[in-house]
Amino acid sequence: MGPFRLDRYRGFLVDIDGVLLRGTQPIGGSIQALAHLQQCGPTVLLSNNSTRSRADLAAHLTALGFTVSPEHALVSSSIAAEYLLATEGRTAVWCFGEEGLRSEVLTAGHTLAPAPHEAAWVVAGMDRHLTYQDLTNALHALRSGARLLATNTDATYPTTEGLIPGAGAIIGALTGMGYPPAIVVGKPSKIAFDVALLRLGLAAGDALMIGDRIDTDIVGARDAGIHTALLLSGVTGRQELIGDNKPTWVANDLTALVRGDALAGGAAFA
Repeated sequence: MGPFRLDRYRGFLVDIDGVLLRGTQPIGGSIQALAHLQQCGPTVLLSNNSTRSRADLAAHLTALGFTVSPEHALVSSSIAAEYLLATEGRTAVWCFGEEGLRSEVLTAGHTLAPAPHEAAWVVAGMDRHLTYQDLTNALHALRSGARLLATNTDATYPTTEGLIPGAGAIIGALTGMGYPPAIVVGKPSKIAFDVALLRLGLAAGDALMIGDRIDTDIVGARDAGIHTALLLSGVTGRQELIGDNKPTWVANDLTALVRGDALAGGAAFA
């Protein structure tokens, strides 16, 4: 394949947590590195985090020093809301998640069901304020015939204090009660990558997915025909790579990648 060259790609899909941020803090050099990527080609931030809306995410990143507009942000909550609109039309939703999820559901034109038994869909994502009553309400909605859409099934979420439970913990609880998701829209679902490529206006072979998780960023992009760069600044470490789930490239962090300090995945993890 030859040495890594950033200019072989016409556009970029960039994860946020573990790539740009660790918790609420920018990873060293990531502000300048993202700016460099944006100069090299169209760049979309693609995150499984459903806790913020696109507008809130862009405002948050801008306050930290990044240059990001809402139209260049894709979060699993917005992908979920737009997927439901495209496949079901406007529908009644019971949101199991934080304010960003509710905001995107309303922005897409859906309604928030006034009671669990009136919901056509339960849309679930990460919720750091989870209560037993939340689980009970979701169970009542599902028992009444609502279907479950998972924004993502990430097991964990990186913070400055270490890993905390991700949306997968909530989806796991609902699955454990007998209600697995009818659809998952976040990475590694092809739905997320199709939406992102459409936003970039590029074919899969012209884009590079940059992320820190093998199970979502790397496997999902690979299956969608997109080259991948695994950064070791987040969740996945060298020791966790098994079988054929190797990225196209690997680098220590985003700064190293844009500098060209990346190895072919097979060589780096041989």
